[in-house]
Amino acid sequence: MVSLNKRTRQSWLPLFVLGVGMSMIIIDATIVNVAVPAIMADLSLSATDVEWVNSIYSLTFAALLVPLSRTGDAHGRRRMFASGLVVFLVASVLAAMAGSGALLIGARVLQGVGASMVVPMTLAVINALYVGPRRTIAFAVWGSVIGGMAALGPLLGGWLVTGHGWRWAFWVNLPIGLLVLLGTLKVPESKDPDARGWDVPGVLLSVIGTSALVFGLIEGQRYGWVAPAEGHPISPIPFAFALAALALTAFTLVERARARAGRPVILDLSLLAIPSFRYGCLTAMIVTLGEFGMILVLPLFLQSAMAFTAFEAGLVIASLALGTFLAGGVVPKLRLTPRLIVRLGLALEAVGAIAVGLSVSPSLGHWTLVPWLVLYGVGVGFASAQLPNLTLAQVPPRQSGVASGLQSAIRQLGAAVGIAVLGSVLVTGLGSAMAERLPADPALGKAVRDSAGAAVAMIKDPVRHAAAVAAAADATRRVTVFTGLVLFGGVGVTLLLPDTGVGRREEE
Repeated sequence: MVSLNKRTRQSWLPLFVLGVGMSMIIIDATIVNVAVPAIMADLSLSATDVEWVNSIYSLTFAALLVPLSRTGDAHGRRRMFASGLVVFLVASVLAAMAGSGALLIGARVLQGVGASMVVPMTLAVINALYVGPRRTIAFAVWGSVIGGMAALGPLLGGWLVTGHGWRWAFWVNLPIGLLVLLGTLKVPESKDPDARGWDVPGVLLSVIGTSALVFGLIEGQRYGWVAPAEGHPISPIPFAFALAALALTAFTLVERARARAGRPVILDLSLLAIPSFRYGCLTAMIVTLGEFGMILVLPLFLQSAMAFTAFEAGLVIASLALGTFLAGGVVPKLRLTPRLIVRLGLALEAVGAIAVGLSVSPSLGHWTLVPWLVLYGVGVGFASAQLPNLTLAQVPPRQSGVASGLQSAIRQLGAAVGIAVLGSVLVTGLGSAMAERLPADPALGKAVRDSAGAAVAMIKDPVRHAAAVAAAADATRRVTVFTGLVLFGGVGVTLLLPDTGVGRREEE
C-alpha cells in the first residue's frame, strides 16, 4: 500500500477539479431533459423545436470530440479544458437569457462545443498524470462521476425547475464553472510534443460523417428509418446514413494516406490496432447503451403511468447514483484486475436491469425498484470506473487526448444507438400492448405509442387508464429486460479484453 504523504495528497487536487468540471457537463444534460415541459410552455416552442434543443447538443458534442481532442494534444490539455469551460459557461448564460427557441438552440450548439472540449480532456489528463495505485483510484472516481451524476441530474433538475424555474437549469453552471476554472491553475499541463500541423480534410470528413451518423440514429424514429413516417413526405434518414458511410470511409482512406506520407492526422488509426483500446471502446459503447436503457424509460413510466412527481421519480433514479458512488469507494480496495472488475460490473448491471424489468407492474410501489437500481448502479460504478483505465492502458501518453476523444465519441455513439434501439423497442412495445388491451380504440393506442407513453397521464376514463398503465408496464419491462440481455452480451465482449497489468500495486 502506498502511503499518502503531503505531496501525494496534494496530487488529488487536479482529480477533484476535473471531476467537478465533468459533473457540471453531465448534470446539465440531464437537467435539460427534466426542464423541457417548462421550456416549451415559457417560450411557446413546438415539439420539433424542443427536440432540437436536445438533438443539436448531442450532434455538436459528438461531431467535434475527435478534432478538438487532437487540438488539445497539440496545444495543451489543461488549456483546452479551461477554454472549453469558458465556452460552456458563456453558452449557459446565453441559454439562461434566451427569449426564443432559436436563441436557445444556438446556445445549445455552443454548449456542445464547450462540452466536446472538456470531456475528453478529463480522461487525457488523468491518463497522463496518474500511475500505479493512484491510477486505479483516479479512474474509479471518474467512473463514479460519469454514472452517478447522470442519475442525480433528474433529481436536481426536478428540484430546480419546480422551485426556481427552467432558466436555473443553466444559471446553476455559472458558480460551479467559475470555481472549476480557478481550480485549473492547479492542473499540470501536458501535450504531445510530436503533434504538428493541421489536417483540414480529416477534420471536415470526421465532422460530416459523425454528424450524419448521430443525426440518423437520433432522428430515425421521428422521420422514419426507411419509409417516411406519418406527417413527413420524405425521410432524410437513409440519406444521412449514406452520407455518414461515404464520409467516414473517405476519412479512413485520407487518414491512412496522410499517415503513410508523414503528414499530420487528427486520428492515428493505429490506435485501433491496440487490443485493449479496440475492445475497450466496443465495451464502452455497450455500457453506455445499457445506461440509457434505464434513464430513458424509467422516468417516463414513473411519471406518466404511475403518477410520480418529477421529484419522486428523481429520488427513485437517484438510488442508481447511490450504487455508483458506493462502487467508487469499493473499487480501489478490490484485489482484482481492471478486466475482472469491468466484467463483474457488466454482469451486475445485467442482473439489475433484468430484475428491474421483472419488478415493473401497474401496482409498483415507490421503493420497489430501489434495491435493484442500487445493484445496477454498483455495476455501472465498477464497469465505468475501470473501463477507461483498461482502454487507455496501452495508449502512449502523448496520444492521450485523441484516444480519449475517440473513446468519448464511441460512448456518445453508444448513447445515440441506445436512444434509437431502445426507443424503438419502447414504442413498438407500447403499440402492440395497447392493441392487445384496447383493440377497439386504435386512436388511443396510437396516441400512447406516439407520445412514448406520456399520453397515459392524460387518460381520464378509469378503464382505459388502467389498460394504458398495464401496456406501459409491459413496454417498460420489455425495454429493461432487453437492456439486461445486451449487457450480458457486453460481458462476452470483455473476454476479448487483454490483461494489461494496470492497477497492480507496483511501487511508484
